[in-house]
Amino acid sequence: MENAPLLPRRDPLDQVPILILFPHERCNCRCLMCDIWKTTGRNQLSPDEVRSWSAEWRRLGVRRVVLSGGEPLLHPGFVPVCEALKDAGVRTTLLSTGLLLERKASDVARLVDDVIVSLDGPREIHDAIRRVPGAFDRLAGGVSALASAAPSLPVSARSTVQRANALHLRETVASARAIGLRGISFLAADVSPGAFGRGEPWSEADASPIAPGPEDLPSLAAELDALERDCAAELRSGFIVEPIARLRTRILGHFAAHAGRGEFAPITCNAPWVSAVIEADGTVRPCFFHPPFGNLRTAGSLSAVLNSPGALAFRASLDVGTNAVCRRCVCNLNLREGDVS
Repeated sequence: MENAPLLPRRDPLDQVPILILFPHERCNCRCLMCDIWKTTGRNQLSPDEVRSWSAEWRRLGVRRVVLSGGEPLLHPGFVPVCEALKDAGVRTTLLSTGLLLERKASDVARLVDDVIVSLDGPREIHDAIRRVPGAFDRLAGGVSALASAAPSLPVSARSTVQRANALHLRETVASARAIGLRGISFLAADVSPGAFGRGEPWSEADASPIAPGPEDLPSLAAELDALERDCAAELRSGFIVEPIARLRTRILGHFAAHAGRGEFAPITCNAPWVSAVIEADGTVRPCFFHPPFGNLRTAGSLSAVLNSPGALAFRASLDVGTNAVCRRCVCNLNLREGDVS
């Protein structure tokens, strides 16, 4: 759909096609690049809340809810939350570590419209990044169980590129094929404040194991060249979601800029006008990284939060091409007509 026009930036918001929902705060991995698993809070959205809010979400044109986190499958009310969304006619995407997919395959197959699992490399690298012994095999078992339970259910992977796996992109693609995934996308690890559960900036010592440094950039460039050569069929078919030019810009270029070897590439993004993030305590953000607008629980409705004076002022003043937060973003959204079904 890349030739379709971007969805317009209308204000006040009366159409929000996508919601990202953090149903609770827990995770079952201990990833190198993430601090979510360190959270000690027990905030969570109840199935009754989701059901009560879903009628307004439909009036706002919500067509898809992305369950993120953390690991949504750890939520004790995962099934009734998904049932509430299904009853409202909203399609659901599950983002998962994959560790519980085999055990929960029948529920996921019945209630979810597509699944995106985290895949950080071949077996040894994936397990080392996740810091969970046997994580790769549990993920593979879950993908297999879903294929048996619902052969037509789309199950794909997202891989966060970082120092530990940056030179193994081709092996990651091969692993995705080997365990039966439908495709794979790549994004650069984000080491900025607020990303992946971080409340404060990482020190140089914290960030150095994650972001490839200047000395790693030539090898990363060579790996991308090899990916273009050896995985030409996967790039051509769309099994690798991003074109190679975008991977060079959004991964190599991003890490080069982070290392002080250039500028972050300009981006286009319409996330604050077409989506919103609802966290486990009801906090509503325009996207993963910008400050919150307010709280759904206290405001009474999502529209009240998204069209509050502060939210309107934020969007009116936001230039994603120059904003410092946007320029460093690794996951900008360019939602187009027909992208959401």
